[in-house]
Amino acid sequence: MSEGGFEIGKDGSTVIVVGVDGSPPALHAAAWAGGLARRERAKLVLVYVEPIASPAYWTAMGMAGATEAASAFVDEIRKDAAAYLEHAGIPWELVHYRGDPAHGLEAIAEERRADCIVVGRSRHGGGLVGSVPKMLIKDAKRPVVVVP
Repeated sequence: MSEGGFEIGKDGSTVIVVGVDGSPPALHAAAWAGGLARRERAKLVLVYVEPIASPAYWTAMGMAGATEAASAFVDEIRKDAAAYLEHAGIPWELVHYRGDPAHGLEAIAEERRADCIVVGRSRHGGGLVGSVPKMLIKDAKRPVVVVP
């Protein structure tokens, strides 16, 4: 048992974190996590991690453009999430984090005291599972669900 009597996932799920980036695997993960949140009557925390290692961030002009594009993307996620999740009666919030995706998802999960993290199978290198799910699983402090 951790501080304050909180045990991850011991009484069912109360908070579920899901990584969203617009990719098909992330959409599948969000749909699966949304269904879990509805069944468990849990809060769904959608997390968009804006990776700042891109060459777009190497110049002030590039950074401004990338930041503007990320903000527009977050607004689009918020609109889509509201249409689906509010209709389904699922409490939710959207968090925009900048940095490493695996670290960002774990940091938000820790901050929100999430019972699990749900991610889609990565579309980038890292083998069959992908680098972000692999890092989350390797350093897991809570269950990690990888949705194909």
